[in-house]
Amino acid sequence: MRKVLLSMVFALAGAITYAGGYRVGVQGQRALAMGHTGVAVVNSAELGFFNPAGLVYLENRLTVSAGVSAVFSEVAWQNEDTGESARTDNPAGTPFYFNASYKLNENLAVGLSVYTPYGSTVKWEDDWAGSHLVNNIELQAIYIQPLISYKVADFLSVGGGPIFVTGSVNFNRNLSRTLTDIDGNRSNVTIDASGVNEWGWSASALFTATEDFRIGINYRSEIIMNAEDGDADFENIPNTPLAPFSDTTFDAQLPLPAELTVGLSYQLNEKWLLAFDYNRTFWGVYESLDIEFANPALGVSENPRAYEDSNTWRFGAQYEATDKLTLRAGYYFDESPVQEGYFAPETPRNDSMGFTAGLSLDVTSRLAIDASFAYIRFDEVDAVYNPNPQDFPDYEGVPFGGTYKSVAFIPGIGVTYKM
Repeated sequence: MRKVLLSMVFALAGAITYAGGYRVGVQGQRALAMGHTGVAVVNSAELGFFNPAGLVYLENRLTVSAGVSAVFSEVAWQNEDTGESARTDNPAGTPFYFNASYKLNENLAVGLSVYTPYGSTVKWEDDWAGSHLVNNIELQAIYIQPLISYKVADFLSVGGGPIFVTGSVNFNRNLSRTLTDIDGNRSNVTIDASGVNEWGWSASALFTATEDFRIGINYRSEIIMNAEDGDADFENIPNTPLAPFSDTTFDAQLPLPAELTVGLSYQLNEKWLLAFDYNRTFWGVYESLDIEFANPALGVSENPRAYEDSNTWRFGAQYEATDKLTLRAGYYFDESPVQEGYFAPETPRNDSMGFTAGLSLDVTSRLAIDASFAYIRFDEVDAVYNPNPQDFPDYEGVPFGGTYKSVAFIPGIGVTYKM
């Protein structure tokens, strides 16, 4: 009984690394409007995230880009065999970014980037059919990165810097489909870990083949988030030896995978700029999550994910409509790393397409308003969570599956300042 309940309780790892099920890039309004391309586009301090090597090519001594987006997302689930259904009621996520660049001279620039690549909320209906897997989860991860950009030659620059990450997660689920206390309240557990801090790094290069054609590359390292002495709070536990749950602490390692982005940009003429990025995220590092409890009666809980490396293809265009108005549009296709049999409702994440648009309006010669909008359509999928016994021999839970439909709308606003 204890093994069954533990295997149902702790499948939270995907939510830790997937921003509540939506790994949507919103690290710059200009880039997002162009399908989130940016590794070879030199037009703002957003390069601090996309390719620090390009900062040295910015025209102004000081350039600042900052903004915030609102992520409105919904997931619908249905079991056609039983007729059961449920929907999420997610509050809007508000990922933000701040990028600053300062040119010390023509060959050297320094900068600072602060951004939230993971941070969202998934909230299902209380006691829904999959509540033994997840009720709700809140995740936040903030990246802080000092940067340096150096021009090796007129046609080549390099850049990068260390990354400091601080994050937190709060996760709740019922212990099983039926377990209750004497009053009929469903037994549940809340996992909470805050102040989880780790370090990583990034390195990049920008090659200017001609005045109109650039090629960029950016690598961001894997970061292992070590959660130590997190809180596990059990509620509505029946007084029975079959359910030996009591409040305790836990340790766990949560991987944020490395990623490599390669891209190009081409200035077609005075009006048009075209861009393409290819991103490879090395999710293969994420095989399983082991949670070690301080309470010896609970022992260690293993949770398989068996993720695969995934790819994203991004396309963008920019059009200089007037001296003060720039229009942008883009598209991307994002592969899911989730394999068949490992689809869990805390991360209802399948292949998706993103359609984006936006604009920049120069208010003055120094200040511009940047706006973007993204519509993310996830493929409808009929999937199940039923780990392979060869990977997880102690798993004794029954399979859980159904049809998932997901969608996200993301408006964003930002500013670019230069002097």
